[in-house]
Amino acid sequence: MRQLFREVLSTLLQGEDAVLVTIIASSGSTPRGTGSHMLVRQDGTTAGTIGGGAVEFKSVERALKAMKDKRSYTHGFVLGKEQVADLGMICGGDVVVYFQYLDHENLDFQTVCSEIDKAFERDENSWLIMDITDEAAWGLGIYNESSGFLGIEGPDEAGKAEMIKNKSVQFSAGGRRYYSEPFVSAGCVYIFGGGHVAQEIVPVLAHIGFKCVVFDDREEFANRTLFPAAEKVITGDYQRIFDYLEIREFDYVCIMTRGHQSDYIVQRQVLTRNACYVGVIGSRKKLAAIKEKLMADGIPGDKIDRCHSPIGLEIYAETPAEIAISVAGELISVRAGREGRHR
Repeated sequence: MRQLFREVLSTLLQGEDAVLVTIIASSGSTPRGTGSHMLVRQDGTTAGTIGGGAVEFKSVERALKAMKDKRSYTHGFVLGKEQVADLGMICGGDVVVYFQYLDHENLDFQTVCSEIDKAFERDENSWLIMDITDEAAWGLGIYNESSGFLGIEGPDEAGKAEMIKNKSVQFSAGGRRYYSEPFVSAGCVYIFGGGHVAQEIVPVLAHIGFKCVVFDDREEFANRTLFPAAEKVITGDYQRIFDYLEIREFDYVCIMTRGHQSDYIVQRQVLTRNACYVGVIGSRKKLAAIKEKLMADGIPGDKIDRCHSPIGLEIYAETPAEIAISVAGELISVRAGREGRHR
């Protein structure tokens, strides 16, 4: 999402109009669901995707027409049995797509794009909101808890509550119709240990939208050369991790230090907080031994059992690169659950 809106801002600043294509409703089997976005430029090139295939192809055509007409509108693709063959799809389903014309002279939209980028920097829960009451009229803004609505008047308190509790939703409030979706889910992945597995994990997680912080007690394993994609790299004492950082309820923790003892030291501290995910690398035998020590330290057994140990999905990963994929898959699943995307 962040990179897409950077592309939008860049296009507008170059003096080019564009169209933002958004799936605002979907049902059945579709290539991508509600909340998928694609930017279509004047030359027909795109950024982002709404799923590829014939629907995306036809959407690009419609976006270019919207740009020519300088108007926004909604169009539904009905992918029932009789339409599947015509659209080149294998499975059926319905999607409603909003084609939003972006006039490069509209400075308000440029401001919204800039604020979207800043929201990612703040790591604050934030929502994208569209006023679709009059689909031909421009209406796009953001909402976050510290600043409220920007770029749009926004709904009343009841409408705001409806927006916040759902992942992607259309709703009515104050006689107007809105579409909203979260675009920043606050949370950082703290990776303790800068070894070979961490070096594989960070670029994968960064690519799929996770902010990563790497912590190691050795300078040679905690530096920007090894982790250019990390938000932050910390050299610190494993015995005192909270001197350097704070772990919140929406943060993720991956423990993969160079040895059992330092894993235990970090895990003992981490379990005094309520991170939404704690994963620990190692064999089941090693983890059972660590559990005994943690319980002796007064850590409740049920809290220890909520740790993902061994870390990652069970895909029989062996190499650091394979383990990185298994961990990324597990974190995607946890994040989807937090955002209400589990079906």
